[in-house]
Amino acid sequence: MSSETTADQVAESVLAVPGVEGLHAGVLGEVATYLPGRRINGVRLSADVCEVHVVVAWDADLRSIADDVRGHLAALVDVPVTVTVEDVAAPS
Repeated sequence: MSSETTADQVAESVLAVPGVEGLHAGVLGEVATYLPGRRINGVRLSADVCEVHVVVAWDADLRSIADDVRGHLAALVDVPVTVTVEDVAAPS
């Protein structure tokens, strides 16, 4: 599986987790996977780790969301997954 496909699949899978409102590129935009002509914000893949930075719903259980994200990604990546909650979305 190519790194492009994996990064796209990671982003799509994370966004499918209930309570995840979006991906977050970090304070300075430093969290991303860089691909030819584009970048996937909020996902950083390496040979050692998969980092995802998320925005969660205001009423979400943070530990449950992190566990759910790791569960969704278990079939896609074979490295440890680090989940960072970067922001909490305002109630709608």
